[in-house]
Amino acid sequence: MWLPWPYALVAAVMLGSLAVMVRPRGRLWTTARPFATEVALILVLYSLWRIAGQLSVLHTDGAETRGRQIWDLERFLHLPSELSIQHAVLPHAWLVQAANVYYAVVHVPALIAMLVWLFIRHRDRYPVVRDTLALLTGACLLVQLVPVMPPRLMSSLGFVDTGHLYGQSVYTALGRGASDQLSAMPSLHVGWALLVGVVVVVASTCRWRWLVLAHPALTVAVVVVTANHWWMDGVVAALILVASYAADQAVRRRLAVVRPEPGSVTGRPGVADPDHPVPVDVPIGG
Repeated sequence: MWLPWPYALVAAVMLGSLAVMVRPRGRLWTTARPFATEVALILVLYSLWRIAGQLSVLHTDGAETRGRQIWDLERFLHLPSELSIQHAVLPHAWLVQAANVYYAVVHVPALIAMLVWLFIRHRDRYPVVRDTLALLTGACLLVQLVPVMPPRLMSSLGFVDTGHLYGQSVYTALGRGASDQLSAMPSLHVGWALLVGVVVVVASTCRWRWLVLAHPALTVAVVVVTANHWWMDGVVAALILVASYAADQAVRRRLAVVRPEPGSVTGRPGVADPDHPVPVDVPIGG
């Protein structure tokens, strides 16, 4: 149902080339050019996400074993049972179908809407969020290359694939097509939703901004009810998100030292070089 990754990659190359090669003047292009560059970057990340999904299903060995290991770890940690929660919701068909739809269609548009809003309204915060998103997505995709079976494919434990139950599945048969159904660990659904919630709460000044936290909360509930992810998939995604932000900040601090601002030898604004004092303009007359 989503844009195939080859089309997204072609669109990214076209937009990126347009932004680099075409240099017309005018206020409209001055605004559109950085927007085109950012859209190209997001399309590349989207393509990598889809490609990683295909790679993960090329080898399925050990996927079920890893899924059972996660299940056993969660029991050891006394985490709530995903199975009990799903079975409590299953009798309510409308709720299960709504969860299927939310899982299938909300995560990507919500992320895009947040990025567009941030780019237009809070451009100064955008680079940090963009880089954190890139690090988060890249790290998650690397981990996802190791196939892990999600709960919905483990009927032996009692889980139900709610997508197939109501004909709403976004996945093809195991090992075919663009399916990323063994990319269960970590959950990009949860990672992206957490990023959306945190960014809106921090960047916005609207008193209603806290309502956006319903998105990550609903996402966590939905991935459990639909049995598409384990609790630990979301926990690991949250940890990677924190690590991605910390890594971005560390790199920025390092670059601030390596490339100090004009008139500074330490990378700290306002600290002048004593051997090359900045000339001071002295008014003449009066």
